[in-house]
Amino acid sequence: MNNLVYVLEDFGKIDIKLKDLLEKKGISRNKLCNMMGSNYDLITRYYNNRVTRVDLEIIAKICFVLDCNITDVLEYSTQK
Repeated sequence: MNNLVYVLEDFGKIDIKLKDLLEKKGISRNKLCNMMGSNYDLITRYYNNRVTRVDLEIIAKICFVLDCNITDVLEYSTQK
């Protein structure tokens, strides 16, 4: 059995790539809000990658209305 203890920084991070995705598709935050029925402040937090707890329902709505995969919205990277 592996008894290693990991420090939080060892796990890397998850980035929200909504800004890049919207720019690529030519869609504004305001239009996305209207498409999703969400409020602008919420979308802006995702757009600026300033979310501390990701709401999977919001991610699912983003994927649905933008016709994309979760990997287009979220990206995992290790910090070495």
